[in-house]
Amino acid sequence: MQVEFITVDVFTEQRFGGNPLAVVLDARALTTAQMQSIAAEFNLSETTFVLPPKDASHTAEVRIFTPRAELPFAGHPNVGTAFVLAGLGQSRGRAVGEPLIFEEKAGLVRLDLIKEAGACVGARLAPPQPFARGDDIAPDIVAAACSLRPDDIEIANHKPCIASCGNPVVFAELKTRPALTAARPRTEVFTEHLGADRAAGLLLYVQDMTGGFDLQARMFAPLHGITEDPATGSANVALVGLMASLRPGRDLRLNLRISQGVDMGRPSLLEATAEKHGGKITGTSIGGRCVTMQHGTLAL
Repeated sequence: MQVEFITVDVFTEQRFGGNPLAVVLDARALTTAQMQSIAAEFNLSETTFVLPPKDASHTAEVRIFTPRAELPFAGHPNVGTAFVLAGLGQSRGRAVGEPLIFEEKAGLVRLDLIKEAGACVGARLAPPQPFARGDDIAPDIVAAACSLRPDDIEIANHKPCIASCGNPVVFAELKTRPALTAARPRTEVFTEHLGADRAAGLLLYVQDMTGGFDLQARMFAPLHGITEDPATGSANVALVGLMASLRPGRDLRLNLRISQGVDMGRPSLLEATAEKHGGKITGTSIGGRCVTMQHGTLAL
C-alpha cells in the first residue's frame, strides 16, 4: 500500500525554521496503530492524518499524533494541514471552501486561510474549546522540571498554572531571558508531578519586546516524546487567553507576537489574539505562515 504525505514547516516563512509537520493525505486505510507507528517513524512533534468528514458540511476529520500518543487538538498541525489542503486544491483545480472546519477529538476547529496574491501562505485557527484556567502549580515543581531555581519563576503576574483551549498545558512566566535560555526539561520530574494525563507539556515565557516580539517562549513535552517543541499553537492560543484574563479592564482585544524555537535553532513566529468582553474571554485565535518541504509516499 502506498500512502502519500507532504511535510511543511509551520509558523515560519523560511525553510528549516518553524515547526515541521507531516501530513498524511488519505488515512482511510490506516488503523490507529499504524498511524501511531507512522508518527513515531517521522519523529516530528506531530503528524496529522486526513480522513473524510463525518459531516459532509465540514472539510475533513483530522487526527493528530505525537511520536508517543494521539492528541485531541494541537495548533501547528491544524495550521499546516489547512495550508497543505489549500495548496493541493489550488494545484489540482479543486478550491478548498472557507472557512475550513476540521473534526477533531476536542471538537470542531475553524481555520481561515492567509493569502497573498491569491495564494495561500498560512492559516489562522479558532480553537475547539473556550479558554479555561485550571489548577495552580507550585513554582518549585516548575523550576525542578526545567532545571531552574524557584526564584527564576515570576509570580507577580500569576502563579504557574494549567490553562487550555482544548489541550491543557502548564504555563509559567520567567523573570529573565537568560533563565529561559538555561531551561532544560527533566523527564523524571514531569513523570512524578506533571503527568501526561494532567497536561500535555509546560510552556515557559518571558516578556521580551526585542526584535518586534511581545514574548519569547519555550515548550517542553517529554512525556509525549517531544523534548522541546519549536512552535506550539495550542499552548500559545491558551497563553494569549491567560494574559488577556490578567489585563485590567473588562473589555479589550489583545494581540501578541510570540517568538518560539529560537533556542533550538528553529525560530518561529506565532500571532495570537484574544477578545475579552464583560471580564470574560470570549474568543482566541492563532495563526502563522507555512512553507512546503517534501512530497513523498509511505510504503506500507
